[in-house]
Amino acid sequence: MSERVSVEIEGSLAHVTMTREDRLNGLDLDMLRALIDAAAQVRADRSVRAVVLSGAGRSFSAGLDFASVGKDPRRMMLNFLRPPWRSTNLYQEACWAWRRLPVPVLAVVRGHCFGGALQLALGADFRFAAPDAQFSVMEAKWGLVPDMSGTVTLRELLPMDVAKRLAMTAEIFDGAKAHELGLVTEVGADPHAAALELAEQLASRSPDAVAATKRMFQRTWHVAPWQAFRLESCYQLRLLLGANHKIARKANAGGKVAEFAKRAFR
Repeated sequence: MSERVSVEIEGSLAHVTMTREDRLNGLDLDMLRALIDAAAQVRADRSVRAVVLSGAGRSFSAGLDFASVGKDPRRMMLNFLRPPWRSTNLYQEACWAWRRLPVPVLAVVRGHCFGGALQLALGADFRFAAPDAQFSVMEAKWGLVPDMSGTVTLRELLPMDVAKRLAMTAEIFDGAKAHELGLVTEVGADPHAAALELAEQLASRSPDAVAATKRMFQRTWHVAPWQAFRLESCYQLRLLLGANHKIARKANAGGKVAEFAKRAFR
C-alpha cells in the first residue's frame, strides 16, 4: 500500500509488513503515517480476523529514524499536536492504532526492536520473538522519554521499578530476557510460525467474541469491580443477541466446524 508498509490479506489473516529493509525498518514520518493507514485498512475489512505485524529483512525495526525526522524540526514538532478527534499525536497513533483494532494483533520480532519500535510491538496483543532479538527502551540514549504510547503499554506489563529502570538506562536485552520480564508472549526459533499458529486458532473463533474480549479486557483491566461487571454484562448481552453466537451454538450442537459471519463489532 506504500513504500513503507505492505498489507496482504490472505483469507482471514492480514499480513502487515514494514518494508524499509535498507534502514532496518527505521520509523520515519512516512512510515508512521503508513502504519496508521495500514491499521485503518485492516479495520475497514470485516473479513479480517487477525493481524500478523512484522518487519522485512533481519529486523522488526531499529526505532525512530532521527536522521530523517530531524531534517525538518518544524514538521517534527508539529506532529506532536493532536487532532481534535483523537487523543493521540502522530507518533502515538502509529502504535496505539493497533490497540484500537477490533481484531487481535500479533507482532513478530526478529533483530532490533528499539525505542518507538518496542512501543509499536507493545501495541500488539501478543508478541513472538526470536531468542537473539534485541530490545531496548532506547529513548534514554538520546536524552528522551518513551512517548509513543509506552507510558501505558509498559505499565500494563511491568512493575514500575522495572519500567523506570529500562526507560532510564536504555539497557539492551535479548528475547529470552524480554520473555522473562513479561514483555514478550513467546520466544522461539521461528516466531513467525508460532504467531501464525495462534493467529489461525484465533481466526477459527467467533470474530465478534474475539473482538469483544479484546475490548473488554482493555476497558476493564484497571477499573473498579463494579465497572468491570457492568461491562461484562453489556458485552455478553450483545453477543447473545448476535448472529455468530447462534452460528456457534448450532455448529457445536451438530458437531461441525462453525462458519462464522463477518464481524459485527467495529
